[in-house]
Parts: sequence; structure tokens; C-alpha cells
Amino acid sequence: MSAECAVTRREFIATTGTLLVAVAIPTSGFAQTLPRSLGRNRRLDAWVRIEADGTVTVFSGKVELGQGIRTAIAQVAADELDVSLERLRAPTVDTAGSPDEGRTTGSNSVPDGGTAMRYACAQARELLLRNAAAHLGVDVADLAVDDGTVTASSSGQSVTYWALLGGRRFDAEADATAEPKSPASYRYVGRSEPRLDLAAKFTGQTAYIQDIRLPGMLHARIVRGDRAVSQIESFDDTHIRGLPGVVSVVRDGNFLAVVAEREEQAIAAATALRAATQWRSTPYPAGEDMSALLRKLPTMDEIVSEIPPGDTPVVRELEAAYSRPFIAHASLGPSCSVAEWDGEEMTVWSHSQGVYPLRGAMADVLDLPETQIRVIHADGAGCYGHNGADDVACDAALIARSLPNRPIRLVWSREDEFCHEPYGSAMSLQLAAGLDASNRIVRWRHDVWSCSHSTRPAGGTAGGILAAREKADPLSLPPVTDGRQPTGGADRNAIPLYRFADQRVIEHVVLDPPLRNSALRSLGAHGNVFAIESFIDEIAGDIGEDPIAFRLRHLEDPRGRAVIERVRQMSTVQAAEGASGRPGRGFAFAQYKNLSSYLAVVVDIDVDDNDGRTRVLRAWAAVDVGQVINPDGVRNQIEGGLVQAASWTLKEQVRYTNQRIETRDWATYPILRFSEVPDVEVELIDRPDVPFVGAGEAAQGPMAAAIGNALANAVGVRLRDLPLTPDRVAAALRASG
Repeated sequence: MSAECAVTRREFIATTGTLLVAVAIPTSGFAQTLPRSLGRNRRLDAWVRIEADGTVTVFSGKVELGQGIRTAIAQVAADELDVSLERLRAPTVDTAGSPDEGRTTGSNSVPDGGTAMRYACAQARELLLRNAAAHLGVDVADLAVDDGTVTASSSGQSVTYWALLGGRRFDAEADATAEPKSPASYRYVGRSEPRLDLAAKFTGQTAYIQDIRLPGMLHARIVRGDRAVSQIESFDDTHIRGLPGVVSVVRDGNFLAVVAEREEQAIAAATALRAATQWRSTPYPAGEDMSALLRKLPTMDEIVSEIPPGDTPVVRELEAAYSRPFIAHASLGPSCSVAEWDGEEMTVWSHSQGVYPLRGAMADVLDLPETQIRVIHADGAGCYGHNGADDVACDAALIARSLPNRPIRLVWSREDEFCHEPYGSAMSLQLAAGLDASNRIVRWRHDVWSCSHSTRPAGGTAGGILAAREKADPLSLPPVTDGRQPTGGADRNAIPLYRFADQRVIEHVVLDPPLRNSALRSLGAHGNVFAIESFIDEIAGDIGEDPIAFRLRHLEDPRGRAVIERVRQMSTVQAAEGASGRPGRGFAFAQYKNLSSYLAVVVDIDVDDNDGRTRVLRAWAAVDVGQVINPDGVRNQIEGGLVQAASWTLKEQVRYTNQRIETRDWATYPILRFSEVPDVEVELIDRPDVPFVGAGEAAQGPMAAAIGNALANAVGVRLRDLPLTPDRVAAALRASG
């Protein structure tokens, strides 16, 4: 995405005119409730436009995060409109005209954005065909469409979409009365079409937000204390203002930044300014086990699920505790933003997951009306949730406002990213089960202690942004909230998909989090599935039953059973194959959010007896995402999720003392190396007759549990606290003899 192209799209939907022939659309036999995104953006012209030059532009409010959503939505649009992919244009999301679809989160891009696009394009096609019928003097049933050319079979006459409407508006509201096509007629959906966003990334073109260069652009660096929202006690910028290239030192309360002509000059000035500044901040609550600390802090408690007790007696009881630490997003490219204030409008380029919510938050931070703020999405190099993107955008905007008509490019340092981003919350989980005489689980208890899993900013809740609390007139930190079922936040996937007669799940949300936290890929599902699937495995091992058979005894969902059976068939090789130490095999399963994609996974690991290092050798995954839009795209998402989850499980945790975050670079926050990536095989169960769902967050919980189960299988001792580091594994090996 070039900055120039983004700017010239300012007026991309400002046109006039309607269809050439006005035709009333009678209500068909098909009708449904408007998809959520379409219901919030009823104007058809907000979604699709027929251009005079023979191209078709489709506008989505779901941003490209590397998950291939632009390509998937383009495939849906091409099929519904009967045009070629080559004819389609899919611009980036821009508050100047894209539909407002909120945030791109929760694996909802395809279910929400794709479904909205499907119905919008189906209605657009119906309008075009009815007008073509009137134009050609035939019935709609006599028409066929090939790449936007509508032909009457009876006469051979034809007219194109662009002749009917090119450059003008549909001037209609979505009503969901036009029936989308049947899967049998699809040309693109179900095929692995090349990603629209990859060519520029592969060839070194302007592809990422870090690549944007504008005329007269200045470079900035932020200066913060060891702890976010620290107070400046003293600073002296006299020397800094005289450094080479320095244009300005920007201070607004406790917000501090430097601006220079060149990037290396800004970096040098920021280093000097940091050394010349004294900070004061509240210490972190260090020195205590995080899992224990979460259980001691004040919480907001809620019963998430409760099934009244049955009358089957419990003859055996088991319980176990699990935990995960705070985890960083660890995006490969540090957060970046470009902002420009021309005195009337603030234009910001951001890799935020929600440009419209960010615009609302910026309006609060800058004390400007939303109409004076434009946010344009640009791809970031790695996004796994609420990282520093919104913070750095507001940082850049505050700096830009002090230097009108000079674009400001602000890149956080790697240290900024690790120390100040909102982390994925630590979790402490307590599970208990009661078995009857047939070794069936008849009572289930699950308690989860966690911080909120989303503190995302928007209008009215902008106080969660760092700069909002640092500026001279600070905004208050919003009250702690968390997601609610059926999707949940800390309690996401805390309700097991298995059938238990007596069940209670309770969420304990920490009201004063020890560290800054927010949404990280899969939210609470990672910790909850790790705990549930580990505990199920423990119970099966305790009673001497095959872990897969034990799960199937408690699982009624046929699609869930199908992915389990499929992955069992996939993983028929010997578990010891390729192992040089102690081999282990583990299995786990979940349906993400209990309403999205199904995933079952088997992993083989190798444990080194000498130092406890655990290596994942291979992973097999069977996946059901309903109708598959782009098979290669789904596999990419699952493969990436499995690898990232392996890294979380074996290596990742945020470390800190009471004075500062100690995780500051890749040496202090190791992630999985390329040499450690396992062989991965993914099989998709395509269900064209079932609505499509997202795939991006399905793998995190099952992969973590499968590795934990494989480790228990290898060493004979259960490790319940993530990450499963060599030190912890070595201790378990010593304990097992």
C-alpha cells in the first residue's frame, strides 16, 4: 500500500447517480436477517462499486493482518457478482469511506465481513440483472453473466455492468432478500487463490506501514520511563535540542518525544533525552508467584455456566491447578504510525485492528470531533491482538499536532514494544471432576482467575491508551470489563464442549491488573483449553483409558467427533520416529468459542534427558471451518497458529521485577526458532453447505494441551504451569527418577 494511493482515496465514494433503469425488487421466497456488519452499514454503495473503467471495487471494514482476509473477501465478491478476480479492486480500510465493521478480531473476519460481502454482492447482482433485463427487453431468467457482461440467450444481445452503472451509485439499502449463489456454482470460493497482499511483500515494494514515506516527513521517537505512565520528576532538554537534526522536543504533561529530520538522529536524541529525564512510578507487585497473586487480588466474580446436579453418585474425585504467565505479542515489526495535521484534519496511517474505534479514541485524546480525523489502515509486520498499534497511532497524532503540515513517522523501539505493549493476561485455573462407577465424568468444576482479556480503546474508553493518561489533561483509565458468553473473554472456551451432567464454571476477573494487559490471540481460550484438555488427559490416564476414546465417550457433537477421528487416522506413524531422547505423543481437541472452528491435533515430541529441552517433531491437525473459502489460506492460519502456540507453550513469558519489565529484547524473550519449527500436516473437512467460520485462533489452546499431554506421556510426570521450559522439564525428570 503506497501512501500516495491511500491519500488519493479520500473521496472514493463521493459520486452521484443511480442505476440507469429503476426497477422495483419484489420480495423473493428467500429472506434472512441482515448479517451483523451489513445491518450496521445498510448502504449498498458502501460495499460495492461498479467503475466506469470496467473494474469493480469492493470495500470491506475488515483489515488485512496477514491472515489473507482481503483475498478471501474478494473471492466471495467475485463469485457473487460473476466477475473475475483480476477485475476486482479491494482497497485498504479507510474511515473516509469503508464500511464500519468495528475491529478485526476473534476470527470473525470471514463470518462477519465475508457474509456481509456475500449478501451485498448478491443484491448488487440482482439489481444489475433486473436493470439489464429492462435494458435488453427480456426476462431476468433469460440472462447469463460472464465476467460482468450480461447476455440474453434468446437474442444474443449483451450489456456490461459498467455500461449500466459505471461510476454511479446503486442508491439502495441492503435488505437480504437476494439469495446468494449455491456452492455448486462457485468459481473462486473453495480454491487456493494467490493472496492479493503478498506480491508487494515478496518483492520489497511498499507493503508495510514502516515503508511509508511522505514528502517533508519527519521522524520521531517516544521517551518513556521503565514503567508505562510514569511521572516526569525532572528533565533537561537544552542539550538535546542542539543535537544534529533535532527539530523539536515535544512534551505534554508526562508525554515526551523527540522529532528529527532523520531516523537515526531521532534515535540518538531519544537515547540522550531518556538519560536526562528522571521518572517516578508505582512499583510492580513482583516477588510472588503470579498464579497465586491472581487468586489474592480483588476480583469481579460471575457464574459463567451452571448445570444443576444430577442424581448419579460420585465415587471418585480428582482436581488439578494450571496456569499461564503474561505473554507478549512479540510482533516481528515494532509498532509504527504516520500522522499529519494540516490544521483542519488529522490523517493517521495505522496497523490498528479497528480504524473506526481508533478514530473515536483519538477524538477523545486530541479533543477533536471525529469528522476531523481520518484513519487509514496499513499492514503491520505481525499482529496477534491488541499490541502497540493504537498507542503508537495516538503518540504520533499528539506529536503531529505540535508540528502542523509535517508528516510524522513514529516507530517504537523494540524495548518500547516489549515494555509498554498490553500483554496477554496471566491465568490461574482450578479444575475438579467427579466420576461415577463407570468412570464417566458426572460433575465438573472450573474456576478461572485472570485479568480482562480486552482493554481495547474506542470513543469513551480512550483512557486505556498510554498517551491519554500521560498528557497534561489525562483521561481516566476505564473500569475493568471482560467479554461475555457465548464468545467470552477470560472465560472463552471455559465451558467444555463435552457433556457433563453437573457443571459449574466461574470467572474471577482481577479488578487491578498487576501488569498492563489486553487481547492476545484466542484470549482466554488458550489457558482454558490447555487446562481442560490437560485435565481430561490426566483423568483418562488415572483410570487407564485411551485418552481419545475417553473424550469420545463424553462428546456428542458429530462435527467434533469427525475431526477427532480424522486426526487419529492421520497420525498412524510410530510416535518414536525421529526422536533421539524420550519420545512422547499427545492429543487435544476444542471447538473455538464453542461456536466456531473445530480442531483436533496430535503432536510428537522429543525430550532431552540431559537438559530437559523439549522439541516438537511433528503435528497433525484436522480442521472443520464449515465452508472453506481459500484452502491454502486456512492451512496457513492453522499452521501459523500451531507454531505460535508451540512457542508460547515451550518458551514465552514476560519477566519483571518490582521496578521494571525485564523482558526487553529477543534475548530476554526467546521465541521458537526456524530450526525448531515442527513438520505440520493439516487436513480440512470442507462443508460447503455450512456457513464459513474463522480459523485464525483455533489452534492455540489445543496445541498447548497436546504438547503438555505429550510431555506427560514422555516423562511420566504432569507439568501444569506454562511455559514448559527446560528447567521445569529437567526438574520433572529428576522427580520421576
